[in-house]
Amino acid sequence: MTEAIASSNAIVAGPGTVLDGGLFPYARWQAALPALRHRYSRHLPFPHAHLVDFFNADIAARIADEFPSSTSEEWVHWKHYNENKLGLTKRALFPPFIGKVVDELNAAPFVSWLSELTGIEGLVADPSLDGGGLHQAGTSGFLNVHTDFTTHHHQPTWRRRVNLIVYLNRNWDEAWGGAIELWDRDMRGCVVRIPPLFNHAVIFNTDQPSYHGFPEPLRCPSGVTRRSLALYYYTIEKTAQTARSTDYRPRPSDPFVTQAMIWTDKQLVHLYSRAKSRLGLSDDFASAALRMLHRVARGRRDRDGA
Repeated sequence: MTEAIASSNAIVAGPGTVLDGGLFPYARWQAALPALRHRYSRHLPFPHAHLVDFFNADIAARIADEFPSSTSEEWVHWKHYNENKLGLTKRALFPPFIGKVVDELNAAPFVSWLSELTGIEGLVADPSLDGGGLHQAGTSGFLNVHTDFTTHHHQPTWRRRVNLIVYLNRNWDEAWGGAIELWDRDMRGCVVRIPPLFNHAVIFNTDQPSYHGFPEPLRCPSGVTRRSLALYYYTIEKTAQTARSTDYRPRPSDPFVTQAMIWTDKQLVHLYSRAKSRLGLSDDFASAALRMLHRVARGRRDRDGA
């Protein structure tokens, strides 16, 4: 397997100025855009950018301060063989300042900046945050390597093109793991690892095999979570797209049983994804079902161990 390398392509823009004004420092990142655009399409294993100090420091601090606790009942629990994390996708449930930041990142000026960076014309934001929003994972949390679903679940002509992930982890110890891994298109090896450090952002294309994840269980202490803000961007095509659900893949080092379980769980995710699109299901439904199954399984383990 190819040995992974740490990200050596991080870009730090110049200091913020009074011209930035709003929630996203346009003036600062606009000045860096020519270099970003030139490097973005050339980065391996697929087009991506790793940006340091994505927001101005005061904005990032306010987002981190408002980030909801994992104990809230509103979180969607994604707990199955291929992942163990929480998600909050309903904009109406976001704390006030985080909601304003999300609105800014979904607004036309930012989407236009993102189009310039990626070279993808006609990008549109997703106000419904299908699969995006706020994410966090605690001790033993993980997300197996995968390439993302290709079509918006409720907008069949929307083709998914770009991911934006902003990490909000103060004092993150890299020994805890949690780095996002970018794998080559043949799943032979990890090419880039980017730790989830505070106010770092990763932007990458999703319209080709773009395998990524953090497959090793987190080793952070109890009460600490890996936190991020995720937004996905689309282009609107003339006809409905052939939908592909999240495609989880085993790593070369995974034993046969693990590979089989990853494949089986992927088929279940595919069935759920089809039902979500056809029946208009929300992720709350899947979350409730997964939590119930987890409680049943935990009860059986407790009885067996008694």
